[in-house]
Amino acid sequence: MRKGLIALFVVAVVAVAVGLVAPPVYKLLSSNGLQTASIAEGSGEPATVGVDGHWKIVSGEGKKGTQAGYTFDEVLPGQRKSTSGRGEGVTGGLVVNDGKLTEGDITVDVESIGSDIEKRDINVRRHILQTDDYPEATFEITEPVDLSGLPDDGTVDTVTLTGDLTMHGHTNPVTADLSVLRTGDHVIVEGKLPVVREDFGLQSPQFVASQIAAEGTIDLLLVFAQK
Repeated sequence: MRKGLIALFVVAVVAVAVGLVAPPVYKLLSSNGLQTASIAEGSGEPATVGVDGHWKIVSGEGKKGTQAGYTFDEVLPGQRKSTSGRGEGVTGGLVVNDGKLTEGDITVDVESIGSDIEKRDINVRRHILQTDDYPEATFEITEPVDLSGLPDDGTVDTVTLTGDLTMHGHTNPVTADLSVLRTGDHVIVEGKLPVVREDFGLQSPQFVASQIAAEGTIDLLLVFAQK
């Protein structure tokens, strides 16, 4: 009888422990985080200003405003899934002369980037991005780009940008195809900058449940207005 009571007590304790631990662990393993928004299909309007001039990043409106983040794969026991975080701490600008993009820089406040799980964010900031030492990431355009052919009817086009991405104390050249929309008196740029983790000295600490894949992206949705 006593053994039966002890066994019942053990089962009850285990059940309570599973009930307390399983939900947050499941959420940590199953959540895809917060993805950087994209240009909404059909959202463009005819452009009301020319493409030449000095452009600065502005906040934009609501969930489709300026933001930047990351996406990487978490390698879990028996599966692999994408995880994202995003933030709104983005500044920078562009210079376009005679239809050519000649200057451009973007600065991202890496500390502002978060997902939907605080524990994950703490791990990413402390152990991967090390934001106490490297609070910002920057991208500077290094090759001119012809923008004279960008449509002014509110439709999206694609341009290829080449520049230097600096993150975690390392600088590497990056080339990416980005979507560009001239709409009203704004220009909206959306896309992903490819990142090879080791090129930027980003380590993958051995977390309890997962490791970080070797490649990921810096995700951008940037709203520009003329100065």
